[in-house]
Amino acid sequence: MIYSIERQIKLKFIKLEKVKDGKYLKNYELTYLNKAGREKKFEIVSRKELKTTEDLGKSASGVSIVAIYEGKLLLLHEFRMGVNKHIYNLCAGMIEEGETIEECIERELFEETGLRVKQIRTILPPSYAAVAISDVKTYIAFADVEGEISDHTSDNEDIKAAFYSKEEVKKLLDTKEFSSRAQMAAFFFANSSIYE
Repeated sequence: MIYSIERQIKLKFIKLEKVKDGKYLKNYELTYLNKAGREKKFEIVSRKELKTTEDLGKSASGVSIVAIYEGKLLLLHEFRMGVNKHIYNLCAGMIEEGETIEECIERELFEETGLRVKQIRTILPPSYAAVAISDVKTYIAFADVEGEISDHTSDNEDIKAAFYSKEEVKKLLDTKEFSSRAQMAAFFFANSSIYE
């Protein structure tokens, strides 16, 4: 006879404390009891002002856009300060105060590329961008776009936008570095008929 003992011991949050208040990111220290009942600390960053653990991941702060034009995928080759290099990324940005998600998609697409939204195909429910270090939650939108790419970026951004065919995307995936969301979108674009 086999016996199994199920332990229903869970992690238990004790407190959340802000340790640094930056312009765009706030650093927090979470104190919790682990499954063995020992107190542990965990550090995260958030774009939001958090008062309690119930505030963690409560609202979305931005969007990433999978943009298609005439069967080609829009990718940005942009310098990202956090890794000190150029990587391939999706057009993305923060939702401004009072802005709808659709308005954010249109604004960010135009600001980073000069393109316009022809049709938003779908907007997925918000998902977490980096759960190991942050409660940042963003939407992923799929859109058909139109217009010509032009440089509308600020002096603080180094972005080169271009459209890529499935074959070009496959080559980039094998040889270049991507953000994780852009890499997944590029892989499915290059290996699926969903975008045809």
